Amino acid sequence: MSENTQSWSASATPTRIPVGGTAGTAAYDVLVGHQLLGELPGLIDGPAAAGGERGRVAVVHPEALAGTGEAIREDLAEQGYQAIAVQVPNAEEAKTAEVAAYCWKALGQSGFTRSDVIIGVGGGATTDLAGFVAATWLRGVRWIAVPTTLLGMVDAAVGGKTGINTAEGKNLVGSFHPPAGVLCDLTALESLPVHDYVSGLAEVIKAGFIADPAILGLIEADPQAARTPQGPHTAELVERAIRVKAEVVSSDLKESGLREILNYGHTLAHAIEKNERYTWRHGAAVSVGMAFAAELGRLAGRLDDATADRHRAVLESVGLPLTYRGDQWPRLLETMKVDKKSRGDRLRFIVLDGLARPAVLESPDPAVLLAAYGEVSA
Repeated sequence: MSENTQSWSASATPTRIPVGGTAGTAAYDVLVGHQLLGELPGLIDGPAAAGGERGRVAVVHPEALAGTGEAIREDLAEQGYQAIAVQVPNAEEAKTAEVAAYCWKALGQSGFTRSDVIIGVGGGATTDLAGFVAATWLRGVRWIAVPTTLLGMVDAAVGGKTGINTAEGKNLVGSFHPPAGVLCDLTALESLPVHDYVSGLAEVIKAGFIADPAILGLIEADPQAARTPQGPHTAELVERAIRVKAEVVSSDLKESGLREILNYGHTLAHAIEKNERYTWRHGAAVSVGMAFAAELGRLAGRLDDATADRHRAVLESVGLPLTYRGDQWPRLLETMKVDKKSRGDRLRFIVLDGLARPAVLESPDPAVLLAAYGEVSA
């Protein structure tokens, strides 16, 4: 994304969306609004701050946001924190064991203790990495997510899933480690390239199909307006998508049941991303994955034609892709067999039994799988 070093002062009262606090999970807030970084000190200090003494903070940021990361570090240093900036590669290139080790080294050299805080500033890959580093340093330190992309705001930064990729697949190494808070500054979206913003819409649309159809209605009413952060419903779409995820993860932090529905479209999507060596945008892959899941649900006799067709219409209306290379099915199938939802050699997919009625389809007939993929093959 392009550099963005707008004013960091706090604005009008942001929307606060609570996450956790049930099923033994710690509660935190997702703040949605404009110019929110003035909220950082309160999150950094937390309830355990003693005597006003301010400790160490590591600002993990991608190369593309070097200016933003340094601006945040300088601002925190002026407020009395021992702040360092840790620059990592852009996008999925950051989510490797080597980059995580580099971050651990920076923390060690800075004398990071369990009372110190990591801040992840950037897209979903950066917050995934920052959260994973926080989860593994000293067996867990506090961290704060500051997502700067639509995808990061509505998906990656909410819910406590952290992780890195391996040669065998995406997010196969990770930990559930919820943040102390999430700041979704909508001003940051204004600098996103249109393709990155539209990619994030895939996760917003997913939330509409699995839980909140009002999202679909807002997009269908004006698809072109939905494609830009200047659209009249941007804040509402972001907040609705976050509330869907917040409700699910509050009930099921560690994906033991309900949380699986958030993976709608992701089984094929992750296989596509791996096949493309993570050069595809996540949202583009999820879009193809949802089109596939809709066809799979239809062919399995689970989903009505109108709702299946609605997937294609909504995704296409905002410019998201619907197809992938037909000759890659054998490779994609092998990758899906090591998906996190699989059990032994049994493939499991999230499908819909109707609008906002997600369910599991286990061990589908291989012929049905192939037929469904045929519907999204280029």
